Amino acid sequence: MTIQAWVLLGAFLLALGILAWPLGRWLTTVMEGRFAFGSRIESPLYRLAGVKPETQMGWVQYALALILFNALGFLAVYALQRLQGVLPFNPQGFAAVTPDSSFNTAVSFVTNTDWQAYSGESTMSYLTQMLALTVQNFLSAATGIVVAVALIRGFARHSADSIGNAWTDLTRVTLWVLLPLSLIFALFFVSQGAIQNLDPYKDVSTLEVMQYQDPVLNNAGQPTLDAQGNPVTKAASTDKQTIAMGPVASQEAIKMLGTNGGGFFNANSAHPYENPTALTNFLQLIAIFLIPTALCFVFGHVVGDIRQGWALLATMTIIFVIAVVAVTHYEQLGNPQFSALGIDTAAGNMEGKELRFGISASSLFAAVTTAASCGAVNAMHDSFTPLGGAVPLVLMQLGEVVFGGTGSGLYGMLVFAILAVFIAGLMIGRTPEYLGKKIEAFEMKMVAIAILVTPLLVLFGTAIAVMAEAGKLGIANPGAHGFSEILYAFTSAANNNGSAFAGLSANTPFYNTMLAIASWFGRFGVIVPVLAVAGSLAAKKRLAVTGGTMPTHGMLFVVLLIGTVLLVGLLNYVPALALGPVVEHLMMFK
Repeated sequence: MTIQAWVLLGAFLLALGILAWPLGRWLTTVMEGRFAFGSRIESPLYRLAGVKPETQMGWVQYALALILFNALGFLAVYALQRLQGVLPFNPQGFAAVTPDSSFNTAVSFVTNTDWQAYSGESTMSYLTQMLALTVQNFLSAATGIVVAVALIRGFARHSADSIGNAWTDLTRVTLWVLLPLSLIFALFFVSQGAIQNLDPYKDVSTLEVMQYQDPVLNNAGQPTLDAQGNPVTKAASTDKQTIAMGPVASQEAIKMLGTNGGGFFNANSAHPYENPTALTNFLQLIAIFLIPTALCFVFGHVVGDIRQGWALLATMTIIFVIAVVAVTHYEQLGNPQFSALGIDTAAGNMEGKELRFGISASSLFAAVTTAASCGAVNAMHDSFTPLGGAVPLVLMQLGEVVFGGTGSGLYGMLVFAILAVFIAGLMIGRTPEYLGKKIEAFEMKMVAIAILVTPLLVLFGTAIAVMAEAGKLGIANPGAHGFSEILYAFTSAANNNGSAFAGLSANTPFYNTMLAIASWFGRFGVIVPVLAVAGSLAAKKRLAVTGGTMPTHGMLFVVLLIGTVLLVGLLNYVPALALGPVVEHLMMFK
């Protein structure tokens, strides 16, 4: 890594720590109901919805409430897409989105995946962008946060039969955390040049005439095909370019803060209207990690030992720094095949990267967005070197626990922490304990389900796609890279990330359906067992600390936790990684 890359990484971590600490205190205050003014504002909302905020829920009721809440969100997003052709705020007159694409997008945005198999500026009306996608950016982020808070309560409470009230928790985190932060970030993005309007798209004259091939349409409006099945085209030219408009800054703010990642434009954070300057790029990186980092401090505050939060944060940071160093190193090395062609690669692998940001900022962004379950991109991951592109893939395959999504990162890391103390207990012959709670058979069964559900979805989904004819038709790059694209797509979907190698033609009924299934079960197949663990722990008595209690706040536990995450989280994927990025890397030197 260059000095510039180290300075950027250091500044990022320093700024993140400075901003996340007070946010952690604020989140603790809000989620514990100690914000008196907020309670007065919330009361009318609870009465309107028929919610009794003082009523506590067991884990089953809490889980059912979240599933119902998100199922209704799915129906709303699906309906808005299918009806957008007859709804207002559609100045471009976009038609209804196809059923399979609507299904995929609705599941994707409800599960905090935000996978986009479509081009936003040519598919979605303003109303769909605002009322369907942006709203779900808030609600899916809130869902992840409240699950993490419920698990924290499981550790903090003892002999209790409840873990909170889902409706109260969702209201508080949305009103007093996500909305204020999004407003601040949106205003800042606007000040830097991000657009925010409801104007029709603008046609402008270009400085030169562009020549292109225009498809010949038949009477049905479909492309005419020749005898070989290829589209027939004719030469055409234009001196006009259409510039997309829209309410971008407001979506951009929650896209990052909620670790959603779904961009208003197809180019996502590489587009100057979404990410206009180097400063907005830096602040977007901060926004992605801000709430996941703050939740580590919330954990320490609520369980009464801030060192526990620091231990989890140290684990995440160490793995993250290693990942950043690796991806930056391989991108700065460049591609040896370009050198063999006589192309100067002294600047490193600049293919697919924005000149405004360069390799250092692009590599850091790639690591941040895949360590968190964000999926926003400011460079084309498909154009990274094989091992450089493997780093984002591996970060997702670890289970999105290295900071991870809003809430999902913390509860995922706590699942691994429970597994780590269980392994340590087996090694020394003691009943495992974590924060005074015995870890017994039920907790370990739920932990096993939470850890194994995503690898099963990824590996089975990838296997089906590479065997099914409909899956193979989407591959534009046959061989190891094509396999990596499919593996990346299912890894991204099942881990609720949403980024893509993007060389895969995924906007087909096959991939829209398969990836949506992976997203839904990758989300709720983890949330339900995590809430089950929370309910079980809350019902247990707190054990006194003795001389035989293993400390879970020191460096020894951090090393044990890192080893557990790497071995258990990654070992399932080693054969698949060998078939994809590793083979492709070796092929570069043949």
